[in-house]
Amino acid sequence: MNTFLSRLNTIFAFTLSVMAFLTFCCFLTTAFNEHSNTVDINTAKVTVKKVPDYSADRELSDLGFVVFDLFADLTPLFNWNVKQLFLYLTAEYKTADHKLNQVVLWDKIIMRGENAILNLKNANTKYYFWDYGNGLRGNNNVTLSLSWNVIPNAGTLPKVMGKGRHRIQFPSEYTSGRF
Repeated sequence: MNTFLSRLNTIFAFTLSVMAFLTFCCFLTTAFNEHSNTVDINTAKVTVKKVPDYSADRELSDLGFVVFDLFADLTPLFNWNVKQLFLYLTAEYKTADHKLNQVVLWDKIIMRGENAILNLKNANTKYYFWDYGNGLRGNNNVTLSLSWNVIPNAGTLPKVMGKGRHRIQFPSEYTSGRF
């Protein structure tokens, strides 16, 4: 007959196969859920400053400062298969040098069980808004949008862009001094 180790191996392989099948069935229960939601983004203050850039060949680069308001109710996105949401606010714009520039300005992780209603007023960006050159001053085509990654217990990792964007215009003159 079979030895004890071969029987143990058979039981382990069968258990692993059943667990994989059950995990796949769990994934199927939420695979076709809609993960998008509406987002309201506004800006309170937008300025641009010319600062020295020590990391590039250019001597001076544009540094944008954005103070924003953000409201989003992300509670409907959570179900039994969503472990957390990774949110990030991005700015997209065109310059003469590049057709598409994308900069992450702010991010946040919301775990299951935490408050999933974002209501930020006069929030500063978490990261610098650098343009390696002079593409921010007078740029009237900068679009802010909130996106998120849904981190599930089992299944794919969808990347979703929120419904709602905000277009901002940077001033045509540099700001001097402190903000």
